[in-house]
Amino acid sequence: MTSKSSVRPAKSQRIDLRATERQEALLRRAAEATDRTLTDFVLGSAVEQAERVLADRRWFTASEEQFAEFVRLLDSPLPTTSKFDRLFTRRSRFSNDAG
Repeated sequence: MTSKSSVRPAKSQRIDLRATERQEALLRRAAEATDRTLTDFVLGSAVEQAERVLADRRWFTASEEQFAEFVRLLDSPLPTTSKFDRLFTRRSRFSNDAG
């Protein structure tokens, strides 16, 4: 007996990729570590990333009043805090400065 939740849609589309030997080996090791096939691992990872990318590009609706409040909040300065002050004065780890 098969439940509805275990029925998978048929995979009818093919995606061809080229990879370096290092990339393929890394992907295979990661797939094995997660007990998944290479295809399931790569496709699952790619779909997850695609969903994250597209999540920021959805349409939102707001009334004129809501939009005006949104813009006001964006334009308002952040409150000054000692944590922000320390963060902004700290030297960046990515800085090319010699010192």
